[in-house]
Amino acid sequence: MKVFVIPVTPFQQNCSLAICEATQRAAIVDPGGDLELIQRAVAENGATVEKILLTHGHVDHCAGAKTLATHYGVPIEGPHRDEKFWIDQLPDQSVRFGFPAAQAFEPDRWLDGGESVQFGEETLDVYHCPGHTPGHVVFVSARHRVAFVGDVLFAGSIGRTDFPRGNHADLIRAIRTQLWPLGDDITFVPGHGPTSTFGEERRTNPYVADGVSA
Repeated sequence: MKVFVIPVTPFQQNCSLAICEATQRAAIVDPGGDLELIQRAVAENGATVEKILLTHGHVDHCAGAKTLATHYGVPIEGPHRDEKFWIDQLPDQSVRFGFPAAQAFEPDRWLDGGESVQFGEETLDVYHCPGHTPGHVVFVSARHRVAFVGDVLFAGSIGRTDFPRGNHADLIRAIRTQLWPLGDDITFVPGHGPTSTFGEERRTNPYVADGVSA
């Protein structure tokens, strides 16, 4: 699996293009905007988009999802159903944060923890990791040791929990009980900023490093 990180929107949100090398089938994770950049990456890599995957319902992660899904004729999968109230607010979110007008939509498939999604010959396991938002999910390739974590975890930080229905304790618990057991060697693509590994964050992250009290 090849992964290309494409920063989009004024928030420099990390949209990911994940391509199955055996089939050139691809999934786009969190297309928040700047769709021409995403489409260019797809074309330059000779990929065939098979689906759109969403970690959560904030505007910088999903405002472009419906338009892109319509363009490629593909389904949207994720996030968890508890994100519906955020996706329903996309028209207001887009105005509030100066984004192009975005319409609310219903994903073709809501996701629960323990499920999986496929594109080409690749499988990503789904983990429900609430806290930043209530229905946030994380996508993990156990085979390639890569995770797409949205705004759950960052290099040196964690997601905000001061949004409606955010919960700091839930976020810390999700990171420590859902993500850490997957292995220190997993490289993760966060919603913003540079990639890191679970192991590095367990050693150095001031919020969730081993030995740091919740």
